[in-house]
Amino acid sequence: MGTVSEYFGKLVFDDRVMKANLSAKVYQSLKKTIDDGAKLDISVANAVASAMKDWAIANGATHYTHWFQPLTGITAEKHDSFISPSPDGGVIMEFSGKELIKGEPDASSFPSGGLRATFEARGYTAWDPTSYAFIKGKTLCIPTAFCSYGGEALDKKTPLLRSMEALSKQAIRILRLFGNDSVKCVRTSVGPEQEYFLVDKEMYDRRRDLIFTGRTLFGAKPPKGQEMDDHYFGVIKPRVEAYMQELNDELWKLGILAKTEHNEVAPAQHELAPIYTTTNIATDHNQLTMEIMQKVAAKHGLVCLLHEKPFAGVNGSGKHNNWSLATDSGVNLLSPGETPYENAQFLLFLCAVIKAVDDYQDLLRISVATAGNDHRLGANEAPPAVVSIFLGDELNAVIEAIEKDVPYNAAAKTKMKLGVDVLPKFNRDTTDRNRTSPFAFTGNKFEFRMLGSSNSIACANIMLNSAVAESLKIYADRLEQAEVFETALHEMIRKTIKDHKRIIFNGNGYDDSWIKEATEQRGLLNYRTTPDCMPHLLDKKNVDMLTSQKVFSEAELKSRCEIMLDNYCKTVRIEADTMIDMARTEITPAIEAYATELARAAAAKKALAADIPCTYETSLVQKLSSLTDRITQKISELEQALLDLASAEDIIAEGYAIRDTVLVKMSELRIACDEAEIVTAKKYWPFPTYGDLLFGVK
Repeated sequence: MGTVSEYFGKLVFDDRVMKANLSAKVYQSLKKTIDDGAKLDISVANAVASAMKDWAIANGATHYTHWFQPLTGITAEKHDSFISPSPDGGVIMEFSGKELIKGEPDASSFPSGGLRATFEARGYTAWDPTSYAFIKGKTLCIPTAFCSYGGEALDKKTPLLRSMEALSKQAIRILRLFGNDSVKCVRTSVGPEQEYFLVDKEMYDRRRDLIFTGRTLFGAKPPKGQEMDDHYFGVIKPRVEAYMQELNDELWKLGILAKTEHNEVAPAQHELAPIYTTTNIATDHNQLTMEIMQKVAAKHGLVCLLHEKPFAGVNGSGKHNNWSLATDSGVNLLSPGETPYENAQFLLFLCAVIKAVDDYQDLLRISVATAGNDHRLGANEAPPAVVSIFLGDELNAVIEAIEKDVPYNAAAKTKMKLGVDVLPKFNRDTTDRNRTSPFAFTGNKFEFRMLGSSNSIACANIMLNSAVAESLKIYADRLEQAEVFETALHEMIRKTIKDHKRIIFNGNGYDDSWIKEATEQRGLLNYRTTPDCMPHLLDKKNVDMLTSQKVFSEAELKSRCEIMLDNYCKTVRIEADTMIDMARTEITPAIEAYATELARAAAAKKALAADIPCTYETSLVQKLSSLTDRITQKISELEQALLDLASAEDIIAEGYAIRDTVLVKMSELRIACDEAEIVTAKKYWPFPTYGDLLFGVK
C-alpha cells in the first residue's frame, strides 16, 4: 500500500486533486467559493462534477450519494449510479453540476419535530463545498446540508455552518478595532478525542441488551474492574493493535488526521484522538470515524461500543471537544503569548468565552443531553452536570489582577527537577490539566469535556460558536462607539471578569462540596438529566440569541426540543422493554433451572440417608425462589410504569415521568437480577457476564 504519506487522503477529492484535475480558472473560482463564500456559478459546478466523476470512477466508484447528517444523530445516504442509457443499448457514465449541487431525498421518515407533516415527503440536500467529497466503498460521498421544502434546516450541518459564519462576522469586527484590516474570516477549529469500548462479537451476539440498546442493562460487578488502573496507557493487546492499525489505514485514506491511540482507564476501553481541523470538516470526520470504527471492528471479530455508559461501575466514554479559533492567516486568537496580561486582544477573546459560557451554560448542557450521557455526567470519569471553566493558576492570577486593577507579578517559569542527571530538564507548564472540569483552558484552546462518545460534535459547537458570537457582538457594539478605545477596552475586560467570575473554578469538580458551592453560593445551574435541561432550549434569552445570530429560527428550535425529548423517551422505553424481555425469558428461567437442580441434589442426598443435612441446597433454593418472586414483581411494576406513560399530556411530561418512575423501576429490576447472577451457577447464567465482556479480548 506504500507509505502513509503516499496513500493519505487517496480517497478524498481534496485540494491536491482539484488542482490536478480542474482548469486554473475553475479551480480559482471554486477556491473563492470555499474560502470567501462567493456564489458558485453553474458552469463551474459542471466542470467540478465532471472532474469529480472521472476521479471517482478511476478509483473504483460506481455510485454517488449526497451524504448528510439528519437529526437522527447519524449520517444518511441514498446511492445513485453514474450510469445513463446510450442510444446503442449500452450506458454512459454521467454526473452533472445540477446533480452535484442539489439532491432530492425522501424526507418523510426523518425527524422534523413538527416542521413538516409526514405526508410532506420532499426534502433537499445542498452541496457543502467547504467539506471535501470522498469515496466510501464504491460510492462517491458528497457532504451536503439537508433542508425541508420550506427551507427549514432538518440537519446538524446547516446550523453549524450558520454558527461558524456568525462567529466569524463578530470576530472580524473585533479584529478591525485592533487594526487588523486584512483578515477575511475567522474559523473555529476542533479536535474531538473519541473514547470507545471493544468487546468480542461472539459474546456481544449473546446479549440482547447490547444489540438493542448499545449498553448492558444487567451485570453484576466482576471481581476485578478498573481498580488497579493497570489498563490505562497499558500495553495494547495484539488483537486490539491489529484493529487500531487497520482503523488508522482506513481513516488516513479518507484524509482523517488520526494521531493518537491508547488504552483508556476501564478494561476494554480505548481512545483515538485526531489533529484538530476546521469545525465543519472535523464534524464530518468524526461521524466517519465512528462509522469506520464499527465497520473495522466487525472484520476483527469485535464490536465497537460507542454508548456513553455501556457498563455500570466502570468509566463511561466521552468525546473531548478541543475548540479554538484562528484567522485565515493562521493566527490563533486564544494563544496567550509570553505575556498574557499585556495581550489585550487575547484577553478580550478570553473574556468573550468566559461570558458566553456563563450566560449560556444551559445551552452547553443541552448540547450534550442524551439518555446515554445522563448516566455518565457526574460520575468519577466525567465532568459534573454543572458547567464551569478551568483557567489554571497563571491566567487566574492575571484576571484577578485585572479585576482588582493592580499590577500582575509574573512568576518565572519553574524548572522541573527530576532528580536524575541524565534526564533532560524542561520548563513546567504554567497550567496543570484539570480532568474534572467541564470546560478547561489548555494553553491555546478550550477542552469541552461533557460530550458523550456517541454524540455528534455539531450540537456542542453550534451552541459554543453562537454564544461566543453573541459576546463578541456585545463587545463590538460598545467598543465601536467608544470615545477612547483603550479605556473602554480595559473597562470591558475588567467588568466581564467581575460579572462572570462565578463560572471560573480551578478545583476538584468531583467534590460534593463544589456542587453545593456552585448551586447554592454561585447560582450555577445543575441540570442532572435530559428532561431537566431540554425544555430550557426555548427560554426567551436562548431563543432571542440564537435567532438574532441567525443560527436557528424559532420554529427550528421548537422542533429540536421536541425531537431530543422524543429521542430520550424512545431510548428509555426500548431499554425498559428489553429489560422486561430479558428478565422474563432468560434470567428467571435460568434461576429456576438452577433451583430445580439444587432441589434434585437435596432430594438425592435424602434418598441416600435421611439424616444427611441439605442446609446449603435448601437455603439457596429459598433465596433463588425469593429472588424469582422479587424479579417477577419488579417486572410487573416496570410494565405498569410504561403503561402509565400513556397519560402524559405532552413529551415534556413524559420525560419527567420516565425520569421519576421508569428509571427507578428499571434500577430496582436490575438490582434484583444482578443479585441473582451472583448466586446462580455460571453454566446456567444465560449470557456473558461483565468479567467475560471486559476481559474477553486477548
